[in-house]
Amino acid sequence: MFAWWGRTVVRLRWVVLAAAGLLVVVGATWGLGLFGAVSGGGFADPDAESTRAQERIDAELGNQAVDVLVLYRSDTATVDDPAFEQAVTGTLDDLAAHPEVTSVTSWYDTQSPALVATDRRATYALVQLAGTDEDAKTAGYDEIRPLLDAPGLATQAGGPVPFLDHANEQSIRDITRAELIAMPILLVLLVIIFGGLVAASMPLLVGVLAILGAFVAVRALTLVTDVSVFAINVITLIGLGMAIDYALFVVSRFREELAAGHPTDEALVRTVATAGRTVAVSGLIIGTSLVSLLIFPQPFLTGIGFGGMAAVLVAMLASVTALPALLAVLGPRINALAVPLPWRRRRADPAAGAAADPATAGAWARIARSVMRRPVRYATVVVVGLLLLATPFARAEFGGFDERVLPAGAESRVVAETIAEDFPDGASVGPVEVLVSGAGPDVAQAFADEIATLPGATGAQIAAVRDASALIRVSYVGEPTGDDAEELVRTIRDLPPPAGAEVLVGGRTAADIDMLDSLGRYLPWMALLMATATMVLLFLAFGSVVLPVKAVLMNLVSVGASFGVVVWVFQDGHFADWLGFTPTGFIDPTNPILMLAVLFGLATDYEVFLLSRVREEWDRTGDNTASVAAGLQHTGRIITAAALLLIVVVAGFATGGISFIKLIGVGMIVAIVVDATLVRVLLVPATMRLLGRWNWWAPGPLGRLYRRFGLHETPAQPQLMSVGPTGGGGDASG
Repeated sequence: MFAWWGRTVVRLRWVVLAAAGLLVVVGATWGLGLFGAVSGGGFADPDAESTRAQERIDAELGNQAVDVLVLYRSDTATVDDPAFEQAVTGTLDDLAAHPEVTSVTSWYDTQSPALVATDRRATYALVQLAGTDEDAKTAGYDEIRPLLDAPGLATQAGGPVPFLDHANEQSIRDITRAELIAMPILLVLLVIIFGGLVAASMPLLVGVLAILGAFVAVRALTLVTDVSVFAINVITLIGLGMAIDYALFVVSRFREELAAGHPTDEALVRTVATAGRTVAVSGLIIGTSLVSLLIFPQPFLTGIGFGGMAAVLVAMLASVTALPALLAVLGPRINALAVPLPWRRRRADPAAGAAADPATAGAWARIARSVMRRPVRYATVVVVGLLLLATPFARAEFGGFDERVLPAGAESRVVAETIAEDFPDGASVGPVEVLVSGAGPDVAQAFADEIATLPGATGAQIAAVRDASALIRVSYVGEPTGDDAEELVRTIRDLPPPAGAEVLVGGRTAADIDMLDSLGRYLPWMALLMATATMVLLFLAFGSVVLPVKAVLMNLVSVGASFGVVVWVFQDGHFADWLGFTPTGFIDPTNPILMLAVLFGLATDYEVFLLSRVREEWDRTGDNTASVAAGLQHTGRIITAAALLLIVVVAGFATGGISFIKLIGVGMIVAIVVDATLVRVLLVPATMRLLGRWNWWAPGPLGRLYRRFGLHETPAQPQLMSVGPTGGGGDASG
């Protein structure tokens, strides 16, 4: 199949390139409209009690949410000074007349002590917006923001809507910054790796095509569903990273085939049939890992899943269509514009620098043979080391994110911290909200009095009443993400409702609890989907039932090590000053979910690269030890280069301003380093030596299935041999 596809691309090279050019044009115009089409928020489960509570509050009582908190401060005057009062009340009166605003509440209206700082030099107003969803409210906030400034006073805006707006702006700034940092470094490294400008430009061209193509695909999705703004970060990160990985692998194999004396067309067919097949398998595995995010009901996760899938699949398709078409046009000119590097030795193989017999010579082959002489020792040391790295994850604490995910000077974060530190009831900005439906005001008041006596509650007041519905707001000690607040929510939910009434508990803390419960319910199904899809695809690629199981186990160990480092750094706060984030003592539960989907696929990526070449050598020689050594010699340099380039891409995001994007970036860097060194160079050769011929074992029915439907085409031997534990050549022990 892949050899046929290679011949088709050679024949239709100009048609393929024209289609790729059209995609670039559409992506650079219509596709960039994705930045204005994505949505903020989307973190809630639509079926959760907190979500239903908010919907019912809006339906039965009208909009009761506080969308914007406007903080006014003075270094000299107090809130009692006439000039201070006139500046605030005049500004808020004009604001209240704006059509985007439904209500404005201030200390000057209510005389509530909670709205005045303890030094009386600051106050904040509560603003409700007219929009019916997060996007509409964000648009309304952008329109009214200039109207919030009070003359002579320092004015800052915070609250849920400004927080989302600031997070969106920071996300876009991080993307721009990451690309500006990564692109020049990538170009320099690619020139060093390939030794020429033409070859070095190929991965970057594929990266641009992958990103723009994914923008087009995801913008089309926004026409029918909401997509999170953070999907843009994922598209840029994964699209560029995977495109460089895949293009590096394809171009390296093409140059290797040219160096072996094959004419351009034959070299390209062989490249697509081998490297193209590997890229296709890798793309399908990573794409399937990201499909698992669609299981979750949170639009935030599904949006990122759509973005990640689009990026991977477009990168994969570009690497087996547009890139081969361009290579067919270039031919030997892929080696043009060579850059003389003083430390670069002249090599017989310009692609991989392999010796004439990679099974017996070369640094990577020597490493593999050294490992396979002591497989138990190497495997034990590596596994124990990875398990030690993973141990901090055993004490992971999970909690919802807040404004601290933004940089320290972000406006909405400053507002939240100021209210929490300088105002007498900082927790009042995130109260527990209790909706009582089907009961009169007296019954609701009695229920509020009962709630006020609960441990952890500091008060419970009726905030709104309409017909037979009432909203109770419950204040408490500590932060909305604290243990006391969470325990209070659970206690209120355990209370028997008043006779004939229905009670729903919502608010920020309740939403965090519901999100954690929802993720926990769907996580096993996600893991099952990823593991099953990975094992099926690896079986179809290699015809073994042993290697897929081993790959899944290795992935779990590798990802576990990354999780452990993330907890040690971001939960415990190590290197917080150096990395520029504020530790909260817990991890947002969506972060490990996203990391698992991305890292599980990436961990399989290098496994596929290595095993594809090992399988080629096994089919040719039947010698397990020689096949592993040759496979690592052929791919070791490429995998190391790919890992280095991907680290550069990820590092740009790890230095961004949003802490949970930073967390994912750091986790990915750890996983890439572990996977490209300890796992692929040491653990894989050790375990393959211990398994010997069992590496390639499949029971009879599955062996026949593989021979008929497997992705096993190579140019040298189209029909691969199904090898059992007693078939083929080589020694039984490897």
